Amino acid sequence: MKWSKNCLGAILVSYLLITLSGCTVVKGGCRKVTEGVRGVLGVSLKELEDNRKGAIKKNFNCEQAVCYAKVKNRLVNNGAYIYAQNKGLIAIFVSQTDTTPVGIFFTKIDAGNTQVEVSSPSPYTKEVISARVFRALEDVPEPKNEKGLEDAKETINNK
Repeated sequence: MKWSKNCLGAILVSYLLITLSGCTVVKGGCRKVTEGVRGVLGVSLKELEDNRKGAIKKNFNCEQAVCYAKVKNRLVNNGAYIYAQNKGLIAIFVSQTDTTPVGIFFTKIDAGNTQVEVSSPSPYTKEVISARVFRALEDVPEPKNEKGLEDAKETINNK
């Protein structure tokens, strides 16, 4: 089989690109590359971490796993879109159409107590979601006539 110069050139360029990409990951670390990709896709957690200083916080008398399950259930029932999760964090978009990011952080205080922090770059969204999250943890049902975030934004914009 005979290889043309163009074909060999393309193979060599591909090999160099793959090698350079591998070196970048090894030298720069996978975390940086992953966070960069998340940022491009619009699902970065960095913004939520940065806004954590101004998070709305409250302590609850429940184990971290129990708090996490209650909050996740309430968020799913309210139509939130969960884009990242682990045992100490649930990151959501308010809905499939409202991509305002919100982070709910769970910090174990001791065996039966958990601190819950709600972080978002939007103060309004942070307040609304924290109220819903805290009601879930206090076993308070959602008000039947409560307007959703979309309805509330419409009302604000129409004034």
